[in-house]
Amino acid sequence: MKDFFLYIRKRIHEGILHEMLGELKWIYRWSMHYKGAVIWYICLGVFGTGMGLGVGVVSKYIIDAVTGYDSGALLPAVIGYGAMSLFQIGVTAWSGRVSEKIRIMVNQEIRLDVFNKVLMSDWQSLSRFHSGDLLNRLNGDVNTVASSVIGWIPNMVTGLVRFFATLALILYYDPTMAVLALLSAPITLAMSSVVMRKMRFHNQRMLQVSSEVMSFNEEAFQNIPYIKSFGLMKKYDGMFRKKQDYYKDVQLDYNKFSIMTSSLMSVVGMGVSAVCFGWGVYRLWSGAITYGTMTLFIQQAGSLTAAFSTLVNLVPVAINAATSAGRIMDITELPMERPADTEAVEKFRRHAAGKGVTLRVEHLSFHYQAGKQVLSDVSFHVHPREVIALVGPSGEGKTTILRILLGLVNPQEGHIWAESGSRKLEISSASRELFAYVPQGNTMMSGTIRENLLLLKTDATDEELWEVLEEVCAAEFVKNQPKGLDTYLTERGGGLSEGQLQRLSIARALLCDAPVLLLDEATSALDMDTEHRLLENIMKSTRGKTCIVTTHRPSVLNMCTRVYRVSAQSVIQLNEEELQRYVFEL
Repeated sequence: MKDFFLYIRKRIHEGILHEMLGELKWIYRWSMHYKGAVIWYICLGVFGTGMGLGVGVVSKYIIDAVTGYDSGALLPAVIGYGAMSLFQIGVTAWSGRVSEKIRIMVNQEIRLDVFNKVLMSDWQSLSRFHSGDLLNRLNGDVNTVASSVIGWIPNMVTGLVRFFATLALILYYDPTMAVLALLSAPITLAMSSVVMRKMRFHNQRMLQVSSEVMSFNEEAFQNIPYIKSFGLMKKYDGMFRKKQDYYKDVQLDYNKFSIMTSSLMSVVGMGVSAVCFGWGVYRLWSGAITYGTMTLFIQQAGSLTAAFSTLVNLVPVAINAATSAGRIMDITELPMERPADTEAVEKFRRHAAGKGVTLRVEHLSFHYQAGKQVLSDVSFHVHPREVIALVGPSGEGKTTILRILLGLVNPQEGHIWAESGSRKLEISSASRELFAYVPQGNTMMSGTIRENLLLLKTDATDEELWEVLEEVCAAEFVKNQPKGLDTYLTERGGGLSEGQLQRLSIARALLCDAPVLLLDEATSALDMDTEHRLLENIMKSTRGKTCIVTTHRPSVLNMCTRVYRVSAQSVIQLNEEELQRYVFEL
């Protein structure tokens, strides 16, 4: 016997069971946040179960009274039947209200936690997830887990209470009937291990395919102008149909498995019910029981089988919830950004106000996770009121350097620090407030121009907004908009040109008044004249900015203090002759 329990314990702690136990523990920890409400919900379920059993017993007395066994008990039995039925309806309604309230609260709290973890996690680790997959986990998987918190644990408790209470009731009247009603248990338990493994496989497969479909839809909707421009509507329609067909096949596979499993259980349940019914008829025919007891047997035998089936059906619910919990845990357990001394950063920024910041990069080496070397022994510097350019072929490391400065990725070797007077500060994720960053592409949000500009400085006055718009050559076109600063922009800045959106992005970055400005191909959509005026305004500004730009445009290079070529893992400053040759090659 000891060897048997050791074997079971070993099986639990390996493979799929060990994985599921960890996921279910994670759900349990969430449920404990609302343990008071969950316990109250369980109490309501137990009370409702008691009322159901009471209704069954009272039904026996009503039938016995009608058939003449105990006519004096008819009126009390009818009153009791009505009262218990009403109580049961009330408890069901109340528990429904409580369960929905808990589900919503758990849903919101888990979703907030996942959203926060996405924002705070290590960027490089997070980048392996498609945004459509993240959305699917944030919505579908969180809904599944939130429902299980109020559904799985309370239903297990109330199911066990119902099962043992019903079993005790049948045992009281006829032990043989109780044994017959449990005939399906050995078959169900024998099937459980196979069913559990197959069900988890199907659940994981369906959730993965669902994420793939959502990811495809998101990318297609984001690129509708491109799809239309090249007449790819039919091609994408065909691609989506293939995705849908695959999703349909996966769902039908699971449906086939579910039907086969449930059909087998239904056959077993039908056979058990027939045996119980036959035993009850025999006992009634032999005069051992009354008509009321016969009705109670049939009713409670079905209830016992149903209670056992409910407990068994909690297995797929648990598997589904555990699978979704595992997908959420993939996000919540991502490594977080390295903690840093934010107070030191704030003190440094206050000290640097008006003085400017010098950036120094020395002997920097970097490669992405499981990727080739991008930078090797790189060194350069930039002082206040300087504009340096990083040039070179695409994919050689220009944007990577900006990501390192922003603390999005961490170098394997080397040092980066900021200087202001005699003070120094190591660059990390906490030092981002020293930087105003304008990345490649469109970063405008849906909302008004004013709301977009105020994103980085919520207390900016209208005077400050117009001042920074003048600086980036955007004031004129904003004034010409129907509602000026309150003109509404649709998703991704719909309604404005790419050049206008780039100027607004730069204005937003300047508004936060960070000492270092990073422009990653941020003027690529501007005409040469506007680009020249914009950069000239930034350089002449009294803000004392330190500016780093990445660019492929020769017009920008003539305005830069120094130009560095990023190529072959190195960063090399170009002299005048090399710069002219590079411009000529462009």
